[in-house]
Amino acid sequence: MFALDRPILILALLIEFGGSLLVVTGCARGLFTLIRGRGSREAIVRARFLVADSIIAALGFKTAAALLKTIELRTWDAILMFIAVFTLRTLIKRVLTWEEERLRTGSAINGIER
Repeated sequence: MFALDRPILILALLIEFGGSLLVVTGCARGLFTLIRGRGSREAIVRARFLVADSIIAALGFKTAAALLKTIELRTWDAILMFIAVFTLRTLIKRVLTWEEERLRTGSAINGIER
């Protein structure tokens, strides 16, 4: 094991934990918005924005952590697994960005401000 392996792994885990905190915070904010808005359509749209924003931000953190972990990739199986995870995260991020843009367009049409 190389001398840098352990510190890099710890840093990657801390970055990944930060991404997880972003998701939890976004979900909590979305839930609070739903409760405060009493489940109205506006509250639902705002809550979806909050959750989507937090997931998109967290995916950036998760990707950064995964890239740090690539230093550990020494077999073809590990490299292929990284490619699969990276591709899936990229796809999820694109879908969430598309959904957010669709919600923004629909909100602008219906007069709902973020």
